[in-house]
Amino acid sequence: MKQQIEMRKLAVLIVALLAAALAISRCNAAETVRMQLTHVDAGRGLNGRELMQRMALRSRARAARLLLSSTASSVVSPGSYTGVFPVTEYLVHMAIGTPPQSVLLALDTGSDLTWTQCRPCAACFDQPLPYFDPSSSSTFDLLPCGSTPCQDLAPVTACVNPKSRPDQTCVYTYSYGDNSVTTGLLDVETFTFGAGTSVSVPGVAFGCGINNSGNFKNNNETGIAGFGRGPLSLPSQLKVANFSYCLTNITGSKPSTVLLDLPADLYSTGNGAVQTTPLIQSPESPYYYYLSLKGITVGSTRLPVDESTFALRNGTGGTIIDSGSAVTSLPSQVYRLVLDEFAAQVKLPKLTLPLADGLTCFFSPPWAKPDVPKLLLHFEGATMELPRENYVFGFEKTGKSILCLAITEGDEMSIIGNFQQQNMHVLYDLQNSKLSFVPAECDML
Repeated sequence: MKQQIEMRKLAVLIVALLAAALAISRCNAAETVRMQLTHVDAGRGLNGRELMQRMALRSRARAARLLLSSTASSVVSPGSYTGVFPVTEYLVHMAIGTPPQSVLLALDTGSDLTWTQCRPCAACFDQPLPYFDPSSSSTFDLLPCGSTPCQDLAPVTACVNPKSRPDQTCVYTYSYGDNSVTTGLLDVETFTFGAGTSVSVPGVAFGCGINNSGNFKNNNETGIAGFGRGPLSLPSQLKVANFSYCLTNITGSKPSTVLLDLPADLYSTGNGAVQTTPLIQSPESPYYYYLSLKGITVGSTRLPVDESTFALRNGTGGTIIDSGSAVTSLPSQVYRLVLDEFAAQVKLPKLTLPLADGLTCFFSPPWAKPDVPKLLLHFEGATMELPRENYVFGFEKTGKSILCLAITEGDEMSIIGNFQQQNMHVLYDLQNSKLSFVPAECDML
């Protein structure tokens, strides 16, 4: 009898231990982290025409930087400023340090290093939030030259020969295509992510910028959140299997969302069939998310474009999807075909003078909403069918109705911008090197 009692006690203990282990595993399991995105022009009181003018200017500046970046290994594309127009598109809210200090970083899928302005700042641009203060954080630590993150950032660090001085502090100078520069110390800190329920992650390497010059200003950002494909990007350091964003209407006021490590039923609330296409890696431009664009259809007409026009060739050309570009940019010959076919099908008179830099517009019947042809982007294994509001926009000007095509003429690289990604849940599957997308009501996500 005593032996039976002891066996029952042992069984109860085993069940309790298993239950505890299960509870611990659930607590430690990766959970989806939700962060809020704010469009750079939100709250500025701009009308539709002003928004599109600014987007067109930002896109042209961004495309120029991406082209420069693809030919220089130490230059990546930032969220920065040109003149009075910000190149940054979306700002992501997070916090750094213990206790957490809020930062507002430009979401950039085309760069690697995450950095923010830090005290004491020798030369910093104005920002709405206080500069990050390392002395107020109990989890701040410097990184030496011999550390892996410092080596991952080479050759833009002062650690030319880390073997001779492995304990020397890692100092970086990170330059961008518009000659903007951030210089500072590479450090590690605890990052806090999330809107509502927050998640804190220790040991994240980031740049503490103390001398930042160039076109960083008037943009509300405190630095850059690198979401590219390099080892120092936030997704890489957090070791997430995937991340996604869902962008609300740019002309609206509702915030957008970025998610880290998504559940299996991600697309259960989507509004259509999920489309999936491979992500292509380029050794010459390792930060970018390249796609295999095969062709374009306007209405029912498949444009006579050879697939090689969109191909990636030794770091040049190719097609990328980019959170930091406003509108889609196409090579000259492709853009002309799209424009000519669109004009032939809408049958509207073209404006002789541009209303927005790089955009082509037409007169439309007063207060009318003319029919426009479908626009489809054909990728390997997937088709992105753009609804009307994702590639044309209209407004009234001095009693006349104007309709504009929200696509610009670019260089040899094709860039899928965020205007074309509105109300679309876009998933970057890092583990399987795939991109998926599905129409969604992003304000309901």
